[in-house]
Amino acid sequence: MDIMETIRDQVENNSVLLYMKGSPNQPQCGFSARTVQALMACGHRFAFVDVLSNPEIRENLPKYGNWPTFPQLWVAGELVGGCDIVTEMHEKGELKTLIDENLGEAPAGE
Repeated sequence: MDIMETIRDQVENNSVLLYMKGSPNQPQCGFSARTVQALMACGHRFAFVDVLSNPEIRENLPKYGNWPTFPQLWVAGELVGGCDIVTEMHEKGELKTLIDENLGEAPAGE
């Protein structure tokens, strides 16, 4: 499978997917950290790919999504955007709505 097929497979098979620098527990840049905080506040689990440990994905994802920077949030196979867009959507309550619509309501107690 070539790298573009791998990326397409990841995007299509994860309802909420974050391409980021580092991991949710140890983000390696402030933009990734802010994006993770916004996502975690929505109360759902999400998949992630560390682009620092996946240089081929880091190099090719900007071509795939026509988005040059990281992090990148993908929901239901569609690119939502990067840190600024995700943060703004979270502040307006739009991010939780988008994720709830694609994953269902957050589990009770989360």
